[in-house]
Amino acid sequence: MTGKAKPKKHTAKEIAAKIDAATTNRGGGKAGQKDRLGQDKGGHAKLECPLCKTTAPDIKSMQIHHEARHPKLPFEPEKLNNLHSTGGGGAAAAAGEATTSKPKPGVRGSLKK
Repeated sequence: MTGKAKPKKHTAKEIAAKIDAATTNRGGGKAGQKDRLGQDKGGHAKLECPLCKTTAPDIKSMQIHHEARHPKLPFEPEKLNNLHSTGGGGAAAAAGEATTSKPKPGVRGSLKK
């Protein structure tokens, strides 16, 4: 015979946790990509490592990264790239340089003259 066991009920705490997980922005996916990259002001990634271009939200996190990834080099906070002060124009400037140095290819990659 089936159905003898009592059905389990969800607690209020569990339901509240599910609602919180479903409605809170955790910064994942494409919605949080700009925030993670720090291209717009107010993004989480404020500092960028000049050696490996890894981003971090604050100086302490960058120091931990530097000690773990670059142990032989001294940590110099003045050499870090502050992404908030530049306004995220670095990626746009790099894309502009790439388009001006080479002529654009024609249809299917061929250069017609």
